Amino acid sequence: MAQSKEMISRARQLRHDMTKEERHLWYDFLRVYVPRFTRQKIVEPYILDFYCCAAGLAVELDGGQHYEDAGKAYDERRTAYLQQQGIQVLRFSNLDIIRNFDGVCFEIDAIVRELLARKSGAPASSQPFRPCLRAASSPDGEPFFGLRPHPVKPRPACQNQQAGRGFIAYCVTSITD
Repeated sequence: MAQSKEMISRARQLRHDMTKEERHLWYDFLRVYVPRFTRQKIVEPYILDFYCCAAGLAVELDGGQHYEDAGKAYDERRTAYLQQQGIQVLRFSNLDIIRNFDGVCFEIDAIVRELLARKSGAPASSQPFRPCLRAASSPDGEPFFGLRPHPVKPRPACQNQQAGRGFIAYCVTSITD
């Protein structure tokens, strides 16, 4: 199905005007996550906050309007439609991102692993990557987390990589650890 110019324009605008919580999740976790996530993915007639094609997973961040009756009904219809398209939907409140960012990251990782394992028919623990989250500090001193896959070959213990708005610390060790 061809995407309308209006939807493409709206998705671009949403990428530009991400909420503080969406920016935090994107720049400090999903942007470097493997398998790849995209932001503001069009699945007409909807635009998903974050989408992982490999796992068939949409991650949605919900503000206060999603907890009103009209918002709940809309989200239920939307989730049902996406599930019919083979997309699983994982929802977090903006408060989850603010108060429990590392827990949100671990939950996303666990669900991605489970979905990939189902697709491959292998147990989740035998997936070819094992994430390692390490706290790091941005230049302004705020802690955040980043995720990188473990490579197959052993490398030196820990490395830092400049990415986006701060440093993302990640472990690189043998997958057999």
